[in-house]
Amino acid sequence: MSVVLSTAELSAADRIERWHEAVSQAFVPLDVKILEQDPSPGRIVTHQWGATQVSDVQAGPQEVTRSKRLIARDGKEFLILTLQRTGSAVKEQDGRECLIEPEYFSISDSSRVFRKKVQGEACFISFQFPRKELRVRDEDLQALTATAFSNRGGSAALVATYFTRLAREAAGFDDFVGRQFVATGLDLLALFINERRGRFTPQAPETAAAMMVRVKDHILQNLSDPDLSPTTIAAAHFISVRYLHKLFQSEGTTVGEWIRMQRLERCRRDLLRSPALGLGVATIARRWGFVSPSHFSRVFRAAYGIAPRDWQHQGLSGEQRTAE
Repeated sequence: MSVVLSTAELSAADRIERWHEAVSQAFVPLDVKILEQDPSPGRIVTHQWGATQVSDVQAGPQEVTRSKRLIARDGKEFLILTLQRTGSAVKEQDGRECLIEPEYFSISDSSRVFRKKVQGEACFISFQFPRKELRVRDEDLQALTATAFSNRGGSAALVATYFTRLAREAAGFDDFVGRQFVATGLDLLALFINERRGRFTPQAPETAAAMMVRVKDHILQNLSDPDLSPTTIAAAHFISVRYLHKLFQSEGTTVGEWIRMQRLERCRRDLLRSPALGLGVATIARRWGFVSPSHFSRVFRAAYGIAPRDWQHQGLSGEQRTAE
């Protein structure tokens, strides 16, 4: 679901107050100073997936500050990744200042003071997610805030391309799918930060995080394969089965449990959509790698507290109500 905040219909006199409210609602609380006598109309379109938010912003010249006072008041620790589309902005944090222009992105940490000055009419995309979900060391993140990263090549281009496309497709993702894509994006961002900080050693936790990104992507692309297993996954990534299990243990789960939950979520989604898909329960189960219909029914009921056919019936009832 998208939320649109706009000051276009307001008088110039009312825009300042409404824009300040809009900025603090869409992001962490910020002090906003408009830098033009006749404020330009501003617009913020947001999408929310769990605690993560992506916003498409159009704004005029202004300066926003995350002060010690605001940090002490709300204590929110969010990481903010901003992709500049048009215009430019100057960012300050952790003793650095940088100019962010189109085709560049930057990172800010809401737990410490920062300032951003938009120098003219500008458009940018902003991702805001809990700091704790990005698995990098504090000192490494702090070393890269208020730094301009170009999306024209190298690992920075991969990060920029992924998040730009994710923002572009945001309206089409439900909460579950959005969360999964964000998790992959955070793994990619952690990989990028650790590469920049030179933290790649064979046993480094950061290397494990990077491997986990590739492993999960491989699993998601092969969920329909009933032969998908720890052995085939490990072989595809040239790692031992033991190491594969350790990767998932670090997240408090197992390889099998993670695969099963991904399959079940896709089956649950397809069962609700089965009238349109024209598929039965057994067909949907096989579609996502479950060979035995009875086994599928047992694990589905254990996970969701309802039989697959009853869940499918909810989808059918919903379609009938819509038709009526």
